[in-house]
Amino acid sequence: MNNKHNFTFIDLFAGIGGFHIAMHNLGGECVFASEMDLPARITYEHNFKNISPKLFKENRFNDDIRNINPNDIPDFDILCAGFPCQPFSQAGYKRGFEDNHNSERGNLFFNIAEILETKKPKAFFLENVRGLVTHDNGKTFKVIREILENELGYSFYFKIVKASDYGLPQLRPRAFMIGFRDESFMKGFTFPKTKPLKLTMSDVWEGNCSREIGFTIRVGGRGSNINDRRNWDSYLVDGQVRQLGVKQGKRMQGFPEKYEFPVSKTQAIKQLGNSVAIDAIQEVGNQMLNHLKSLETSNFSKLEMKEPKNKGEWTELLVFVKLLAEQKLHLSDKDLNQKIDFFNISKITTRNLDLDFFIIDKTTIKAVNNTSGKNITIDISSILNEKSLKKITQSIENGKATFNVPEFEIIQNSLGFNVIKGGTSSQKSDIILDIKNEEIEKQNEGFGIKSYLGSKPTLLNASGNTNFIFEIKGINESKIDEINQIDTRTKLKDRIIFIEELGGSFNYVGAEKETMEHNLKISDSLMPNIVGHLLLSFYKKRISKLTKIVDEIHKEGSLNKDVNYGEKESLEIKVKRLLIDILLGFFAGKKWDGEYLANGTIVIKKSGDCLGFHIIDSKSLKDYLFENISLDTPSTTRHRFGKIYMEKDGKLYFKLNLQLRF
Repeated sequence: MNNKHNFTFIDLFAGIGGFHIAMHNLGGECVFASEMDLPARITYEHNFKNISPKLFKENRFNDDIRNINPNDIPDFDILCAGFPCQPFSQAGYKRGFEDNHNSERGNLFFNIAEILETKKPKAFFLENVRGLVTHDNGKTFKVIREILENELGYSFYFKIVKASDYGLPQLRPRAFMIGFRDESFMKGFTFPKTKPLKLTMSDVWEGNCSREIGFTIRVGGRGSNINDRRNWDSYLVDGQVRQLGVKQGKRMQGFPEKYEFPVSKTQAIKQLGNSVAIDAIQEVGNQMLNHLKSLETSNFSKLEMKEPKNKGEWTELLVFVKLLAEQKLHLSDKDLNQKIDFFNISKITTRNLDLDFFIIDKTTIKAVNNTSGKNITIDISSILNEKSLKKITQSIENGKATFNVPEFEIIQNSLGFNVIKGGTSSQKSDIILDIKNEEIEKQNEGFGIKSYLGSKPTLLNASGNTNFIFEIKGINESKIDEINQIDTRTKLKDRIIFIEELGGSFNYVGAEKETMEHNLKISDSLMPNIVGHLLLSFYKKRISKLTKIVDEIHKEGSLNKDVNYGEKESLEIKVKRLLIDILLGFFAGKKWDGEYLANGTIVIKKSGDCLGFHIIDSKSLKDYLFENISLDTPSTTRHRFGKIYMEKDGKLYFKLNLQLRF
C-alpha cells in the first residue's frame, strides 16, 4: 500500500502495537500510548523505541488508562483502541460493563469516551470481539453507539471484519467501529472491498497444510487434540500434527518477520492472541484516512453553515446582547433578588471574540475589529428592544437539544458577528466587561454565566475527574456480583447499606485523578477528606441539599473521627470556599495554581433578567452558592462509579462521583 497520510494518532489498550504498526505504515505519528499489562509493555517498547522514540523519551507511554487525565494527552487526529474484549467474550463470562473482577476492565470504554469528549479528535477507530454487538441482547452496543453519536457528536459506522477479508489466512471476526467528528451531511464512509489472501496456511507453515485459512488465534486453551472442537493451535502439516508457534502466529496476524518478542514463548503466543490483525486494520484505516481527506477538502466543508446551538450557547448570546442593550449589570443578594447596587458597563467582549463593543451612550455602540482595526458605529436601539429580547428568551427556554433562534440572525448581522462561544474547556469567563461603580473601576473583568432557562445549571459536571475512591474492608471477592446486581430505584444507597450489613467498611482513599486531589488541597488541606464525607452522606442517606449534608455530618461527628475537625461553622466556611473556588477558580481536570480565572458570575433567571455576583461582595456569592447547591447523581455507567470492584492487589474498592447542581 503506497498511500501515505500525514496525521497523528493515539494507541489505547495498545497491547503489542498492532494498531501502531498499521497506522505508522500509513504515515501516522503515535503521540501517546497506553497499555497496562507489563509483559506486553516490554514487547511494545522493545519494538517501537526506535520507531516512535518520543513516546518513551517524553513519558507518553502510559500504563493504567484510568490514571491518565485526558487534558494531559497531546492533541491528535485519530483515536485508536482495541479496548478489552474479555468482558464481551465467552472466555470472560460475558459480564460486559459489569466485569469488576479485574481492575474494572468491563467499563473502560467510558475512558475512551472521556478522551474523545475532552480532546475532540477528527476520528476514532475501535476494535472488539464480534460478541460486543450482540452482548446483553444488543444493549451494550446500543449504549456505546448512543454515547458516540448522541453525546459526543460523532458519526458511527461498524462492520464485522475477518482477518481473511484483507489477505491474512485467519478467521478472526472482529467488530470494527469508525466515526468522524465533522461529517455533518457529508456522511458516506464505506468499508473497503475485500481482498484475496496474500498467503495461505501452507505459506505460513512452509509446508502442505490441510487448511487454507487458519483458526482464530486465541488466549489460553493451547494443546487441545487436533480433533477437539476447541482446538485452535494444532494443524496437520505434511501429514504431521504441528502446534502453532510464534513464527506462524506473527504471519497470521500480519506482523513483520523482524518483529521481536523479548518475553517467553508462552507470553508471546498470549500477546499475539490479544492483538489485532494488522492488514485488516491498515486497509480500513487507509479508507478512513481517505474519507477524512475528502471531508477536509470538500467545498461543502468550507461553507459557512448556520449551525444550531444548544441552550448554553444561545444563553451566552442572549446575555451578551442584553448587556449591550441595558448597559448595566445589577448585583444580586443570596436569594437572587436584585439589589440597588449595579455596575455601569462601558465595554463588552469574550475571550474568543475578535470584536470589542464600546458603549458610547444609551443608543450608540462602536464595534472595533481588533485584527483589522476597522470599526463601525451602531444604533443599538434600532436592533434591540424589550419585546425582541423577551421573544428570544422564550425561544431559548422552549428549545430542545440543539436548535435555531431566527430572531438572532438580524441582530448578529447588524452587530457584525455570527457566533459567540465563551465556554471553552480552559475558561471560567464566558463574557468580559469593563465595569464601574462607586467602589471600583475594572477593565477586562471576567464573568461566568449560569442560566435557569431550562434545566438547572451545574456548578461541577460529572466526569472521571470527579470520582472518589473508597477501599472496602471486611468482605471478600465472592460478594462482588451479589452487591453489584442490586438494581433497585435507590441502588447506590442499597449497595452501600448492604456492604455495611455484610460487615464491610468504607475507608476513604482519595480522588481517582491526582489533579482533582491537588486542586482540593489547594482549596484546603482537609478538603479531599471533607468531600469523601459529603459523598457518603449524600449517597447513603439521600440527602442532596448541601446545607443539610453539612448539618448531618456535624450531627454524626463522623468527620471529627478522621481529622478532629471542630465546629460546624468551620466546616461550613471551608465548604463555601470550595464552592467559590470551583465557580471562579479550578477545573476538575487541570492543575490549579490557586488564582481565580473570573471574578464574578452572571445569573440569568427564568424571567430573562440578568443579575450579577462579584467578589467585592463575596459573602453574597458564597451564601448564594451554599444555600442553592445540591449534590446530584449522574449516570453510574457513563461515569464508572457505584460498583464494588477488585484491583490487581486483591483489594476491593468502591467509587462515588461528585456532581454539583444549582
